[in-house]
Amino acid sequence: MNAPIIKPRNQRHLLHRVRFQLLGGLSFAILAPALIRMAIDPQIFYYSNLRITVFAGIVAHTAGFFSFRRIGNFPGVAAAGYIFPTFSLCYGIVYLAIFLFRIDYSAFQAASSLTLSILWYFGLNILSRRLDPYSLAVVPGGAVARLHEIGGVNWHWLTSPDIIVDRVNGVVADLRSDLSDEWERYIADSALSGTPVYHVKQISESLTGRVEIEHLSENTLGSLNPNQAYLKIKQAIDWISALFILVVFSPLLLFVAVAIKIDSAGPALFRQNRMGYRGKIYQVYKFRTMKLNAAVGNEKEEAITKADDARITRLGQFLRKSRIDELPQAINILRGEMSWIGPRPEALVLSQWYEAELPFYRYRHIVRPGITGWAQVNQGHVAAVDDVLEKLHYDFYYIKNFSPWLDVLIVFRTIRTMLTGFGAR
Repeated sequence: MNAPIIKPRNQRHLLHRVRFQLLGGLSFAILAPALIRMAIDPQIFYYSNLRITVFAGIVAHTAGFFSFRRIGNFPGVAAAGYIFPTFSLCYGIVYLAIFLFRIDYSAFQAASSLTLSILWYFGLNILSRRLDPYSLAVVPGGAVARLHEIGGVNWHWLTSPDIIVDRVNGVVADLRSDLSDEWERYIADSALSGTPVYHVKQISESLTGRVEIEHLSENTLGSLNPNQAYLKIKQAIDWISALFILVVFSPLLLFVAVAIKIDSAGPALFRQNRMGYRGKIYQVYKFRTMKLNAAVGNEKEEAITKADDARITRLGQFLRKSRIDELPQAINILRGEMSWIGPRPEALVLSQWYEAELPFYRYRHIVRPGITGWAQVNQGHVAAVDDVLEKLHYDFYYIKNFSPWLDVLIVFRTIRTMLTGFGAR
């Protein structure tokens, strides 16, 4: 059989090349404003505040560029939506340091650099989507049918090994299925031609943000233990930020507690046993958002919050949608029982139920439970076993890709969730 006729994208489009994006961005956003000002007033080059601001802008822009690229690699990320918060955060950190050290800088240069940085990458994002959309060729056989449900990709469904594939980003196949000799040669020749070849499960994970586990093995999850160094660093950051929240926002927390007492009878705080880190049981603290002694059935039904639950108080509706009811869990973070970000802890009775129904459910306890998490920002609140299984797939993706970059993305999405009320019950 002849080798496959395939035209891979061996050379990345100019718009996707790192050197073009970064050097173009630095020239457009940092150097251009400085050169324009120097053309108007040549003496400004000798001002130390301009040179300091240009250097600070280069640092902030470079940090924003690489942070944005890392975050953009995660599934479901509409890249344009994270340009503004990523660059604003990086510029904010750099210029906060300059402000704290009382270093003189040019406010005009700083503001124009931030604005032009955002405009540059917005423009690149729009152009790249129009001129170079992401395309994948699919080899028939096995479990590739699941790809029909995934959007955002131009799928080329192959029907013959002799088909012409025009400039695709890669070839997808179920490498565990019993493919014919012709298709196996096609896959091998595609790889030799420089085209990336992906296993269907690999590409599905990278596009959906979910890890579907059949067998708990290193072949599925990579390593069963997340990065231990980052676990320690994250715990330290959690502890410091939780202490800051409790100290700085103590007047707000006290005000909310008083408002809850006025709104309905009962204590301001809600306590409940939950399954936590490494399967240990702990008591979680939240602001109470439900009426006391509202009979709903057995213990399991009582632990499940339904849509438009009649037990939720008037104030509780607002506290849940704004996520203010979660703030007392900073106490749990100080005690080392929780993190700001991680798999959401379930009530003990629900956790025991899910463990009996779902294989590998306990594995989610290998990291500290979080106030927010990958499953929460993608799926929202769920309780049915089928929905919890999907939530488990999101939790496993978080554990497999455990990193500061994924946590930053979750923070951004949590802020959006707080503003929109997505997933609240």
